[in-house]
Amino acid sequence: MASQRLEEMCFGSQFGKSLRVAEAGRGSTSGQGSPPPRPYRAAGSAAALSAARKSEGRNQMTLQEHEKTGFGSRFGESLAVAEGGRGATATGTPPSRPSRAALAFVLAFVAGSGAALSVAHADPDALWRIVHGACVPHAEAGEGPKPCERVGLAHGEAAGVAILKDIHGVAQMLAIPTRKIAGVEDPEMLAPDAPPVFGDAWAAKPLLEAKLGGAALPREAVGLTINSEWSRSQQQLHVHVDCMRVDVAEALKTYRSALDDHWRAMTVALNGRTYLARRLDSADLVDAEPLKLLADGVAGAKANMGAWTLAAVGADFGGKPGFILLAEPFSLEGGGHAEALQDHDCAIAKLAP
Repeated sequence: MASQRLEEMCFGSQFGKSLRVAEAGRGSTSGQGSPPPRPYRAAGSAAALSAARKSEGRNQMTLQEHEKTGFGSRFGESLAVAEGGRGATATGTPPSRPSRAALAFVLAFVAGSGAALSVAHADPDALWRIVHGACVPHAEAGEGPKPCERVGLAHGEAAGVAILKDIHGVAQMLAIPTRKIAGVEDPEMLAPDAPPVFGDAWAAKPLLEAKLGGAALPREAVGLTINSEWSRSQQQLHVHVDCMRVDVAEALKTYRSALDDHWRAMTVALNGRTYLARRLDSADLVDAEPLKLLADGVAGAKANMGAWTLAAVGADFGGKPGFILLAEPFSLEGGGHAEALQDHDCAIAKLAP
């Protein structure tokens, strides 16, 4: 069923031919030539996936340790971590405020990080539980945004965005709507009242910099990414705020003069992938919504938004602040994972003047 949906969403007329995705243990065809490999749903290379599988035993032991401590919440429900497809919920203790350790542990498994994750160990609603069950109630009670770094509720919860530190990476932040929005495929993100996720994500740049010692980073060093529906582990939309890979930042700095306000395929590869790119003149993304620009500017994208990944990388166009927008659809060979353009170790911060 999943592979059939993948075929319907990602392929077909958009690529000039239909692809039949192989079910487990059976061959597949793609119009001509040899059968394509089976698609993967977790992000990352085969090597990363292999490494993740080797660590499952260690992850399982860690999961069991944290289950013993409990994921209780003072809001009358506990955080459930999926284990082999089953929800494992701590019981037997009075509800209490979720600890940073417990919440951070959940993030370690499920924040949609660059390393491939075993779906069996990921609670797809963990980010939603953290934001909706802890960050928002704490903020509304006047207790601060904990465990989030920031919760913006000035225009109500339906329009709010929370900023949460992801423990994967030295400084990575996640910008997460405070209302339930599944991901890039959710039509609510194209509605007039969509929460300003990308604008609030860019506004979190100082929080990223604070984790790196406080020095301001050049615009070109920071990017915002959202992964495709098929390259993520979470069912709550989240934008990754982090440093760009040094090689990617250098390539974009060289390429920026070739960009205008139209989407075009780049003539150079980024991390081995060919992205569509365009220029966006905006200082802070408050006056522009990258997802809407993708939906309206790329043929067929609006009908298949779940197949697409998007990045907004800070840029300087002759002294005028802006962004380079990058987009790519998921494919059998990979793609749909712009987060791979970021460096969660932030090596570029050490090069900044």
